[in-house]
Amino acid sequence: MEKVVDKKGDLASLILFILIMVLFLFGDVLVKGVNVPSFTLQVGTIFLSILLEAIPFILLGVFASSLIQTFVSEQMVQKWIPKRPLAALVPAAVVGALLPICECAIIPVVRRLIAKGMPLHVGVVIMVTAPILNPVVFASTYYAFSSNMSIVYGRMGIAFVASLIIGLIVYVIFQNHLPLKSIKHSHDHHVNSRLTATLTHAIDEFFDVGRYLIIGAFVASFFQVVINREILVEVGQHEIIGPALMMGLAYVLSLCSEADAFVAASFTSTFTPASLLAFLIYGPMIDFKNTLMMLAYFRRIFVVIFIGVVTTVVYVCIYIFHFIG
Repeated sequence: MEKVVDKKGDLASLILFILIMVLFLFGDVLVKGVNVPSFTLQVGTIFLSILLEAIPFILLGVFASSLIQTFVSEQMVQKWIPKRPLAALVPAAVVGALLPICECAIIPVVRRLIAKGMPLHVGVVIMVTAPILNPVVFASTYYAFSSNMSIVYGRMGIAFVASLIIGLIVYVIFQNHLPLKSIKHSHDHHVNSRLTATLTHAIDEFFDVGRYLIIGAFVASFFQVVINREILVEVGQHEIIGPALMMGLAYVLSLCSEADAFVAASFTSTFTPASLLAFLIYGPMIDFKNTLMMLAYFRRIFVVIFIGVVTTVVYVCIYIFHFIG
């Protein structure tokens, strides 16, 4: 029964993906002469832009995940991890900083590493650092805020410290518990080479995560259209509410971490530096889009606790930064 349900889900994801591509390629022809409301056009345009921006990184993530599944053994993972749990936190943050992977692509990779034997707290540190500390994001942040380097270095420094605290808290709460969902479908593919196995796993993983990406992209595009900028301006300078508001905004907008710095730069005159940093740090760690993706792989209780931990740690770190800076 589970296999039948999974096959139907894959088929539905494939049909939905094809329809989206048809709309993207032939949308102008299909709606020609039709009076489409401007609200619908705005949502559709932003939805397609989010989707097309995220898909290449999703493909990168699922192929990396598949390579890990095919070529990396449990023994190799155990060999790489320091024996002392707390000693593994800093190396994990460094590994995350070296991975040019966004918040969408890193989830399948970390899920696969945890399934191979990587401790949960180590995987969490990699998951929250890779979308922020990688060289691509540093470069985009530098170009967006070249006139205010405190934002550039503040983003990297606070994200590094926050990731270690998040990893420590996750270790204390979960210890050796593994909150991964069981993989409900591992299709019975008969493969005769590692290349075929890699491609097979990548295809399965892509359609697993693709449906959640589509839902998340639609919700994010909806919020981007309906959010009233005037309300943001009114509370943007508040030292307590401003950062919280920007964290909420980062969550619902679900921007790719490679591009969010340019969006944040547009709010420079409206929000305090602390609020901008809250937006730049919180969004890549957790947003609506990757929440849905995490729910596909992790148990609900873990996702809820993870969101609570990330939200608390990031806000406290930003609050401290505001008064120290």
